[in-house]
Amino acid sequence: MASSLFTRRLVHSSFSISYKPQVFTSLLNKKLFYSRPKHTHTTLKTSSSQSPCVMSSLAGGRRAEYSTLSVSPKEPVVSVDWLHANLREPNLKVLDASWYMPDEQRNPFQEYQVAHIPGALFFDVDGIADRTTNLPHMLPSEEAFAAAVSALGLENKDGLVVYDGKGIFSAARVWWMFRVFGHDRVWVLDGGLPRWRASGYDVESSASGDAILKASAASEAIEKVYQGQVVGPTTFQTKFQPHLIWTLEQVKRNIEEGTYQLVDARSKARFDGDAPEPRKGIRSGHVPGSKCIPFPQMLDASQTLLPADELKKRFEQEGISLEKPVVTACGTGVTACILALGLNRLGKHDVAVYDGSWTEWGAQPDTPVETSS
Repeated sequence: MASSLFTRRLVHSSFSISYKPQVFTSLLNKKLFYSRPKHTHTTLKTSSSQSPCVMSSLAGGRRAEYSTLSVSPKEPVVSVDWLHANLREPNLKVLDASWYMPDEQRNPFQEYQVAHIPGALFFDVDGIADRTTNLPHMLPSEEAFAAAVSALGLENKDGLVVYDGKGIFSAARVWWMFRVFGHDRVWVLDGGLPRWRASGYDVESSASGDAILKASAASEAIEKVYQGQVVGPTTFQTKFQPHLIWTLEQVKRNIEEGTYQLVDARSKARFDGDAPEPRKGIRSGHVPGSKCIPFPQMLDASQTLLPADELKKRFEQEGISLEKPVVTACGTGVTACILALGLNRLGKHDVAVYDGSWTEWGAQPDTPVETSS
């Protein structure tokens, strides 16, 4: 019954999954590698104390040799080549965190079932959320998050790679969620599923029974927490980082104090109040004193994160000082996380996200709103 209810509910919500590949000891110690294909077989180099492991290529049935290039431990993304080379590592989990705007009429869980990176689990962005508010996919409580991700089979020792079906979109939200709850060994797959497929890597076209059960169990666990019921043992312990999330009251105070730079990821037309909000009952405009950098400006044409020098130009052009603290916002707290991802690449690892964002602010009768006119 729980599985059937879950499957029906998925038609209206978004998810993500975790995979069970293994991460190199070097990854778990926060050292990453990008991998580039050559030929013959896949040789994965970890450290001098580890022997290389060999795995056949998923693409085209051929084997390809990979050299490894060290990546900064604080880099927020990994390449599809790196993931392909490390996909079978047991302490690496892959999460499909696809989510789409309501007007797109796309069902992320159904799309996950049709095609996903081998072994990936589905993480429900709308489901693993605060059940006490009408605002969409708000951050859940620590207990609820721990219960849900434990049901997915995730542990604190795991390295996580999160991707979505657009390139870099909702995956950044889940990257931010794990960081808010104290898990730093999490990276976004640069270019997401489109880049993976364009690189010729295989996808799975059906979800395993185990993956379906885990997604169902995660949904059931979070419901139980909010209903005050007992849930099973948790394998994931949270460590809340309050500096990474802002509330409406903090944004209100900042209008007066001006300590933080508030950057809005929505389109310029929505920010200026020239375009209506996609959700009913929400005023148009922006928070007084905020600035606008639409989230696509963080990405190149292939939906991968821009290099640091290009990102820096984007922020400087809008008068954002990288020497001062930044808070990001958007419509519902999803694309604000893409701005946070870009700022993370620039070395700003303490950027907060206003979780309620414009859907909360614009719906209030007494919050100040500015427009371009």
